[in-house]
Amino acid sequence: MSFVRQWTLRLTSLALTALYALYRVHPAVWRTMARNYRPWMGRFARLHAFMTCQFAALDVPAYADFLRRRDWVFRYFDLSTYPETSKRSYVQAYPEEQRCWHGRILVSGSVVDESSGSSGTPFNWVRSRRELNTVHKNLAGYTTLVFPSRRRFVINAYSMGAWATGTNTGIAMAKVAMVKNTGPDLAKIVDTLTHFGPGFEYIVTAYPPFLKHLRDALDALEFRWSDYRISGLVGGEGMTEALRDYLEERFVKVRSGYGASDLTIGVAGETDLSVWLRRRLRHDDALRARLLGPDEHRLPMVFQYNPLETYLETNADNDVVCTVNSTSVMAPKVRYNIGDEGRLHPFPDVLAALPPSLRAEALDAWSTDRMRLPFLFLFGRRDSTVSYMGANIYPQDVEYGLYAGNPMAHLIAGFCLELVEDPDLRPRPVVNLRLRTSVVLDRDERDDLARRCADGVVAHLASASRDFAESLREDPSAARVEVRVFDHDEGPFAGTDNRIKNVYLMTGAR
Repeated sequence: MSFVRQWTLRLTSLALTALYALYRVHPAVWRTMARNYRPWMGRFARLHAFMTCQFAALDVPAYADFLRRRDWVFRYFDLSTYPETSKRSYVQAYPEEQRCWHGRILVSGSVVDESSGSSGTPFNWVRSRRELNTVHKNLAGYTTLVFPSRRRFVINAYSMGAWATGTNTGIAMAKVAMVKNTGPDLAKIVDTLTHFGPGFEYIVTAYPPFLKHLRDALDALEFRWSDYRISGLVGGEGMTEALRDYLEERFVKVRSGYGASDLTIGVAGETDLSVWLRRRLRHDDALRARLLGPDEHRLPMVFQYNPLETYLETNADNDVVCTVNSTSVMAPKVRYNIGDEGRLHPFPDVLAALPPSLRAEALDAWSTDRMRLPFLFLFGRRDSTVSYMGANIYPQDVEYGLYAGNPMAHLIAGFCLELVEDPDLRPRPVVNLRLRTSVVLDRDERDDLARRCADGVVAHLASASRDFAESLREDPSAARVEVRVFDHDEGPFAGTDNRIKNVYLMTGAR
């Protein structure tokens, strides 16, 4: 019976992987699948995730040992019996080869990606030719759905080299667009836009802070935005609606994708409906309570995702747990906890949560992309906070305060957040602002920028965090959020230009 069970699982998992390949044959087929997804497919995807875990238990040496050390016992069709894996408990505990099928790395055609190292030491991730081909086709299909055009020109401004996002984005976009891989080089981007002119639908792919940098730089050059149609596709970190509003004063639209070097690129993506929903959640307390819980005041990113490809769960702590449902992944990701907090809702449940007065507005937003995939409400990494006066302050909260309604926002290149002790030995949040390279301010201008930003951060925290608002009522001195303004390569930002992602939290006293 064990032999029959094993080979049934093997053959079924291989067959399903082959079946999924059919909707990646062409972006039009991918769009058809996304627009016709139904909730029963989620139950099917969970069964496939179970088979993927069991397949890995049989043929991946590291995972077999991982289960054995935890006294795992097989139970039919019960995905929850498989313990969660993580970077610390699994990736760092076993060599690369042992985490691959049959303990072997496929050499020919494989590519090594490197994570950005924003959370510590960079990691290497080996991906097979088949795995990368799957990633590229999924990303291409999503792009054609969200950015429909027959003259699509992608300017790939992600950092190039060993990092996963840049090189793979360029390859994926080449399937559905003309592509120039400029990297984050402003001069090359300006030259590209000028040379090819306004006859294309441009999409700039980049990290969110660089897209802001691009907008500010083009404004300074008096670029004729009205002659062009330029959109943005960002990833790698979260983005606030304040930043999106600022960018969409120039860009046609800005959409964000969710992925991770640990897992894969393109786990989930924003649509017109998900952006509408997120903007609604900013001010609709009743809807936020229905979808996120009665005591939730944070605003998550809102994505839609395909469970047939990446089956997502949430555990008791609301951590997102992912199983990549494909045998093409050389080092299987099974019940992998990346450390991101989130909530999951099927498409019909989200529509049912909307009051009748909003249903028509939501369906109007949905009519553009018409994607019926389930929703991922993503809060981000649990450890990306600073605790102050009983409230958790997230980098996204700070970004809202810096950019929303701030006429000096164009001067800011970035920021980082830290806690310092004041002379009374009480911790105070400090926001360190980084000026753009071309900006020179005198003392009065720096003081004005710092004041505006501090007022904006406090105002947003008071409106978005019940705990912070309560602390203000109890102790008005809680409003003393300090903003320090630094030139581009000074203070905590000295020597950081080689980072491909911003680091928003500083640890340790300075």
